[in-house]
Amino acid sequence: MTTTPARGLIALLRLPYWMMTGGLSLITAFAITESLINLDTVLLVFFSMACITSAGFAINDYFDRESDAIIKPKRPIPSGALSLKQVIAISTLLFTVGLALSFLINCLSFLLLLIDCILLVIYSAFVKRNSGFAANVLVGLLVGTAFLYGEATVSQNISLFSLSLYPICFGTIGGNILRDVLSLEGDSQIGYPTLPKKLGNKGAIQIAAFFFIATAILAPLPFFFQFFTMYYLFLITLWGILLVYSSIRLVTSPPTVENVSKYERMITMSMMILIFSLIIEAVVA
Repeated sequence: MTTTPARGLIALLRLPYWMMTGGLSLITAFAITESLINLDTVLLVFFSMACITSAGFAINDYFDRESDAIIKPKRPIPSGALSLKQVIAISTLLFTVGLALSFLINCLSFLLLLIDCILLVIYSAFVKRNSGFAANVLVGLLVGTAFLYGEATVSQNISLFSLSLYPICFGTIGGNILRDVLSLEGDSQIGYPTLPKKLGNKGAIQIAAFFFIATAILAPLPFFFQFFTMYYLFLITLWGILLVYSSIRLVTSPPTVENVSKYERMITMSMMILIFSLIIEAVVA
């Protein structure tokens, strides 16, 4: 199946993920700083992280081209929408633009994104095809960078403030494990050593539940360190309750694709509470 290059480019960029990375960094910056952020900085923060995110997806598509031809044939490369040279060129351009924008903010922001770029290439080229669990952990840690980057852009510093937010990325690790459960059949065809393949669905689900519960326990840290207000504590506790409930249901229910899909969607949708809590803190600040 083929599609147009324009549609292939849009698919390659994964635009919805811009809000998960660029948006999260920006919201964190607003929530952390007590002063106004000028429009130039807002645009630089958002688009620098967004460009690196899309570059990471592009380079991942390049290394996943053989597996995508089997389990995701509509992706830009197997569908014929974009050539390998085009994908490499787009990825290189996005990495360059993202790093250039971060350099315009400050040196620490540039260093953080440079480390992200290196880890994204290592993830796509080596980690993903050699260790499914290590890949889950690395992706989660990379998502957590958005909190550190948000603070670095407005304060040129990484303090306990953003570090107390960082454990929230454990939820991403759990979510990635659940998605590996849902894609077990396809991953097995191409030989990816994912956690469900090694431990079975039940074992993988139990490990995912551990990360969700850890997230629920650690997410209130910014309140207890007196960085955020009671508004944050109330909302983040509500989110934690949903994470714990979903974890219990995942562990106690039959490990079927239907059950995993149901609670994976619930956990993903519940992340809007986290975003809302940070927005409230940004307004309060």
